[in-house]
Amino acid sequence: MEFGKFTYPEISAQHEAIRAALVKAEQSKAWIDKYIANQQFDEVIFIGSGSSFYQAQTMAATFRKWMGRDASAWPSSEIFLFRDQAAAAGRQYLLVGVSRSGESTEVIVALDSVKDLSNWTICGITCYADSKLGQMAESLVSELGQEKSTVMTKSFSSMTYMMQAAIAIGSGKAELLDEIRKVAELDEQVVQAADGTAKAVAPTKFSKYVYLGMGAYFGLAQEACLKIKEMSYVWTESFGTLEFRHGPKSIVDQNTFLCVLVSEQARSYELKVAEEMKAYGAHVMLITASKGEDTAFADTVFEVGGRELSDEARSVLYLPVLQYLGYYTALNLGVDPDSPRNLTQVVKL
Repeated sequence: MEFGKFTYPEISAQHEAIRAALVKAEQSKAWIDKYIANQQFDEVIFIGSGSSFYQAQTMAATFRKWMGRDASAWPSSEIFLFRDQAAAAGRQYLLVGVSRSGESTEVIVALDSVKDLSNWTICGITCYADSKLGQMAESLVSELGQEKSTVMTKSFSSMTYMMQAAIAIGSGKAELLDEIRKVAELDEQVVQAADGTAKAVAPTKFSKYVYLGMGAYFGLAQEACLKIKEMSYVWTESFGTLEFRHGPKSIVDQNTFLCVLVSEQARSYELKVAEEMKAYGAHVMLITASKGEDTAFADTVFEVGGRELSDEARSVLYLPVLQYLGYYTALNLGVDPDSPRNLTQVVKL
């Protein structure tokens, strides 16, 4: 059996999916005006399950920052089981369903639970236009994000990027769209460099893996945690970077791999946390826009470039090395990342 025969090419081809997603977003101005840029909504709620929920968090963070309007992210199940706790009564909501397959039961049920309510409007983003999601709600579609592997990689990257492109277009701010276009230019180079870096780091076997991120990177840290857990079955956790110091840091020792997704907005604070964990014995990896004297303490530093860009725009550039880390760790443990045990590509109730 050839392990990873789907996962590896899917990670490696994400720059193509991202470029196609940009073209599609730029062709979707009518959809963007109707939903993302529509001022009638008091709040935009992004929902998903598993990886889709994590990318929904990055989408919501980007929307709040770039649009200057209310947005939140919830697991799909919270909307159909605990909607009153997630959304206050008397407001106008746009509910954005996020699902790679467009078939996830929880997303479909959540959208269906509000579609006939006068103060709720639904739409979606998926990789399959003919899916249940694509049929029940007008959706952005990242066709090149389609995957054979169970684990989300390029679909996560391309859908996150596509929604960010839609938000940039909806904001009417040319500088944000310029940033998004720059990311598409940088991504292929980042994917290539990420492969070698992850391959070099992964052979070391740690007993604990920790991923830290803040702002738009918090959802990415959760996704990174899930990626290595799904692909290789190792136990890992994710936290907000500064939150990790409030108790969880007690687990850190010489068998700990700790990866920090470094923003520019909070760079000095995040690096202080990373350096503290290094002093406790952790193997520290930093993913950052640029190396410097302030990152020299780390065991591994992966530089994505684009320091002139906003942290939000740079988000998808952090993903390839995190995905490759899961892939190579799985191979080193003799596990097939294409077919994780107990998992299916589509989760149904």
